[in-house]
Amino acid sequence: MTRRLPAIVLAATVIASVIASAETELPHQLDGVQQDDRRGVQLDLDLIFTDEDGHDHRLGDYLSSGKPMLLTLNYLMCQMLCTETLNGLVEGLRGLEWSPGNEFQLVTVSIDPREKPDLAFEKRRAYLTELGRDNATWHFLTGTQPVIEALAAQVGFNFRYDRETDQFAHPPTILFISPDGKVMQYLFGKVFKPRDLKYALMDASEGKVGSTFDQLVWSCFHYDELTGKYTPFAFGIMRLGGAATVLTLGTILFVLWRRERARSLLGLTPHPSPGEQLS
Repeated sequence: MTRRLPAIVLAATVIASVIASAETELPHQLDGVQQDDRRGVQLDLDLIFTDEDGHDHRLGDYLSSGKPMLLTLNYLMCQMLCTETLNGLVEGLRGLEWSPGNEFQLVTVSIDPREKPDLAFEKRRAYLTELGRDNATWHFLTGTQPVIEALAAQVGFNFRYDRETDQFAHPPTILFISPDGKVMQYLFGKVFKPRDLKYALMDASEGKVGSTFDQLVWSCFHYDELTGKYTPFAFGIMRLGGAATVLTLGTILFVLWRRERARSLLGLTPHPSPGEQLS
């Protein structure tokens, strides 16, 4: 054991130095760029933004319908991460049977105060065309720097502007807001599965959207904070299996009862044989 210890210590030292080197080599533009957990935080619904048509609205106006909100913070001139994130969102929404504007509200806020409604209008038209859903709505909002920074701080969206490249560094996050304006859930990455979008929206609405079957299946998944996705858990699957068993048995018993009742009404109930009568 004593002979192996130096080798183990050496290996640990090398690994630690590699990790430290990787950390020190991170671009300074990414310092502090991250998504903080702000679930449960109440948003300021009086923050004023300008929509794609040039009209000012309170943030709360987009929650007045009582539906949850899927919120993204991006900048519209971004050709890299923002585009990949929104394209991934569109792809996920295509596989979701719910449409923005019906079961939930979809809002994108620009984090660049230099961007104006005319650009928001063009982006809105382009992404709605890409989504390809009739009667779907997607709001693209712009705002002043203090209002943008206030919203970003409330939802835990930490971003930085780099003057050298004239670009924004930010986390690839989409957020889910309850109808009363609380941060309820978030997903991050560039690929969003329809299942994850559905369950996050159900979390945001506290189960008020979706069918009874959706809610039953939803109860079998839990949110993994490390991956930012929904994964099944054993107890939920057992509960779903038990419910399926009860439903199957109930269906079989109901069919048998209906069959016997029909036979009885038609006079087809078998009469006892003479031997059975004597006994």
